Amino acid sequence: MKSLVFFILGSIALTVHAERPNVIVFMADDMGYADAGFTGATDIKTPHLDALAASGVVFKQGYVTHPFCGPSRAGFMSGRYQERFGFDHNPAYDPANPLLGIDPEEVLFPKRLQDAGYYTGIIGKWHLGAAAPFNPLNRGFDYFYGFLGGGHDYFDIDMAKPVHTAYLQGLVRNKLPAGFEGYITTALSRDAVKFVEDNSDKPFFLFVAYNAPHGPLQAPQEDIDRYSHIEDRKRQIYAAMVDVMDRGIGEVVAALKEEGVYENTLIFFLSDNGGPQTVSWNPHNWNGSSNGPLRGGKTNLYDGGVHVPFIASWPKGIKPGQTFDFPVISLDIGRTAVELAGGDPEKGHVMEGVNLIPFLNGDRSDAPHDALYWKSYGNWSVLSSAGYKHLKDPSSRDIELFFLPDDIGEENDMLSNQAEVASQLRSKWEAWNAENVPGRLGGYMQYFIKRDDFFYDAIPQAAIDAGYDPEFPRMFKKK
Repeated sequence: MKSLVFFILGSIALTVHAERPNVIVFMADDMGYADAGFTGATDIKTPHLDALAASGVVFKQGYVTHPFCGPSRAGFMSGRYQERFGFDHNPAYDPANPLLGIDPEEVLFPKRLQDAGYYTGIIGKWHLGAAAPFNPLNRGFDYFYGFLGGGHDYFDIDMAKPVHTAYLQGLVRNKLPAGFEGYITTALSRDAVKFVEDNSDKPFFLFVAYNAPHGPLQAPQEDIDRYSHIEDRKRQIYAAMVDVMDRGIGEVVAALKEEGVYENTLIFFLSDNGGPQTVSWNPHNWNGSSNGPLRGGKTNLYDGGVHVPFIASWPKGIKPGQTFDFPVISLDIGRTAVELAGGDPEKGHVMEGVNLIPFLNGDRSDAPHDALYWKSYGNWSVLSSAGYKHLKDPSSRDIELFFLPDDIGEENDMLSNQAEVASQLRSKWEAWNAENVPGRLGGYMQYFIKRDDFFYDAIPQAAIDAGYDPEFPRMFKKK
């Protein structure tokens, strides 16, 4: 009888284990909202992303927690608004600084998955700190291939050049230096395929963090030539970068199918923020992207900065061909994955996202969030589930109120005749902000200036007298 009980319990455990989905998150970098077929692009081809969108759900109001890279990724990885732990800027690349990165006290959601028995991997961009306390292998990942900074050259490694922000530094594979052959986007996709092939016999989580189509604008010439019908040179190259990324995603999906695990793999795709657009203080900011009907872009709190292409596919668990109209946010991805994995979303700090699956399979018909919140450079924004958005954006001196269901381009300010709605939203934002802590990173350019000034001031007068040039690199400060 005892043997029978153990057999039954063991069978139940195996069944539960087998039903837990693998999870893959593909994240683009600085991709415009309107630059995938499923969001309306006609001049850029994204057949593999479009197929994923058709096989699952398109989130019509999919948001990230910040309008630029590092803080957005910190929110995504932690499953909490990054303001809760003061991650307010992109961290400077400095492997010697043990304080310049995501708070070691934060339990990142891959760690929660790791504790639940998942094998976890990240391929590509990290941007959450370059020193040892922030290394992915110390923050819940079993496998890492990529780079620790905010971007990389797409073809070259040159260790003889100044480090600057590490765009020419070597890559890392786990604990050792690594390189890549050819085009970096293709190399990252190739590594993701191998990860799937090597780990299909166990539940896994994989974060494929492309740096495409973030600058520098670089792509193989044969891919650029395929977009010769686009007149603008920047958009030609940008389109090729998105195209190569899309093909790589298709290769990973093909590997899932070949290994027999596609049906039970939950796949998300999103961008870390909106596409950069030309602004008065940075006329060369545009990277060739289009945010379509949305106002603004990267660094903005208008929707162009935080409203991104966002889809989910899970053949075994999500009905295909869906669109979801309520606002969702990148915080929800980690919470969904952890709950499906049987992990603990309340270990340490409670994750602030929600499990999206009940909203997608019909168990719930309400909005996942009462409101979503943003904060950047002292500016703020709040979006209600009903579609009212109240904000103060850095590109405008005005405080504004929009009703997005009727005004997706945020053109018609309703503040003067909806003062009560604005007041209620502002109160919600104030209550949310009361739980935040002061930013602790500072701007990365300011960091480099202070670092260079420290060494400049430390040059002995005797060295200067001997002919040493005191105006050495000081790369981020004009003489």
